[in-house]
Amino acid sequence: MDTEQQNAITLHGVFMDVLGSGVLLAGPSGIGKSEVALGLVNRGHRLVADDAPLFHLGSNDTVIGSCPPVLADFLEVRGLGILNIRAMFGDTAIRDNKRLRLIVKLVAISDEALLNMDRLHGIHRTREVLGLDIPEVTVPVAAGRNLDILVEGAVRSEVLRRTGYVASEEFQKRQHELLNQEEK
Repeated sequence: MDTEQQNAITLHGVFMDVLGSGVLLAGPSGIGKSEVALGLVNRGHRLVADDAPLFHLGSNDTVIGSCPPVLADFLEVRGLGILNIRAMFGDTAIRDNKRLRLIVKLVAISDEALLNMDRLHGIHRTREVLGLDIPEVTVPVAAGRNLDILVEGAVRSEVLRRTGYVASEEFQKRQHELLNQEEK
């Protein structure tokens, strides 16, 4: 459960530094957030906090996340127990704090619902954290999906969105241009 006190908030999830962006992996308990985090650390990304990252307002309208001292370096993975990420992967696998740039919401979904999703746009929203709008993308969790790579893809896509580039818009533009050429 999320808690808030005087310009600070604790959010349930795993906070990571993925490709230089602060990413909160969110979703219900048992959805696989910690497993995704372990996979991302194994791919060279950094853990900030597992389970209860702390967020506060930083300068220039930013939200900064960090780890409560008692949880520092630890990641709880169902079936494996408590892992010390610093001991397993070294100091470079841990980050003390990071600016929150994206929330990746993991949601369980049936194969049938996955087939019926909007394949062009995905599910993009914003979520208010400490009075600031943070981009949120929903990533469906289903059998056979490589969530580590999907999270990396979501981060890369969000980095491009911040520059004004949206792949689905370019795709639609190309389709319209092709149709217009064929009509001539």
